[in-house]
This record gives sequence, C-alpha cells and structure tokens, in this order.
Amino acid sequence: MKNFRAILTGALIWLFIFITFAILGYIPTIKDSLNQQTLIVAIFIVPFALFGASIFYKNGNKVHGLISGTIMSVTAIILDALITVPFVEIPKGGSYASFFTFPLFWLLVTINTVTVYLYWFFKIKRS
Repeated sequence: MKNFRAILTGALIWLFIFITFAILGYIPTIKDSLNQQTLIVAIFIVPFALFGASIFYKNGNKVHGLISGTIMSVTAIILDALITVPFVEIPKGGSYASFFTFPLFWLLVTINTVTVYLYWFFKIKRS
C-alpha cells in the first residue's frame, strides 16, 4: 500500500511538471529554449516534491526518504516514457534517446529524489 501511495504521489508530481512545461511552452521569451524551461522547472520541482512528500508522509508513513523519492521519480520517468515522449517529443521531432539523454532531465530527477529525501530526513526521521 505504501508503494502504491508513492506511485500515485509520483504521478501527481509528474502531472505538475508536465503542466508547468506546457505553460512555459507558450511564453514567448522562453518557449524556444528547452534549457531555460528546464531550469525554471528545476525551481518549481522543489515545492512540487515537497507537496508530494507531505501527502505521502501524511498518514504516518515511515518509509526511508530515498526509497519513496526513488519510487516517485521512477514513476515520473515511466510516465514520461509512456506519455511525454510519444505524444509530445516525437511529434516535435524528438526521440526517446534525445529525451532520456538530456542531462537536465536527470538533474530534475535528482532534485525530485533529493527533495523527498530531505523532507523525510528533516520532518519524519528527526521527529
């Protein structure tokens, strides 16, 4: 049940990130710069991950933050593989390879995982 809750939370975080990228794609000054969009999302991902972690740990879960953060991040990666790449990236001329080898993508994954871990460390473990 705890893993299922982490998967649902990861899907919610992915949805927030997906919507943020979609909105940024309409802003004239940054819509043509994937690097700028990704760096802006890197800022937003921290509150998204904190919100997701607060939902996950709300009912007294004690799962290690690195485990829950990894499950949430892997969920987002799977949703990217199933939805983002085939329905957004490929129609724009991208590919699975270009999406998953983009270094800033892995920065976002790392930020998400580390943020959930830090939430666990400071709010759950120390309590």
